[in-house]
Amino acid sequence: MKCYDCALSGRSDTTAIGVCTRCGLVICRDHGRVTRTVIHQSRGTGASTTGRPARRAVCQTCYGAEYPG
Repeated sequence: MKCYDCALSGRSDTTAIGVCTRCGLVICRDHGRVTRTVIHQSRGTGASTTGRPARRAVCQTCYGAEYPG
């Protein structure tokens, strides 16, 4: 698969490395960002988050919307 942002700019030589977890577009290494997220699980009255954050891939547009500035 080819990166969506690269295809828009006319580049066809990039290979996608993931899918944005927010919008679902295919992203390459240049246009993707890997962020951390806390996993929440329903466990009754016990802890609802895991001890380690998980990772997720997002595109530049979604990253900019989540982390402005």
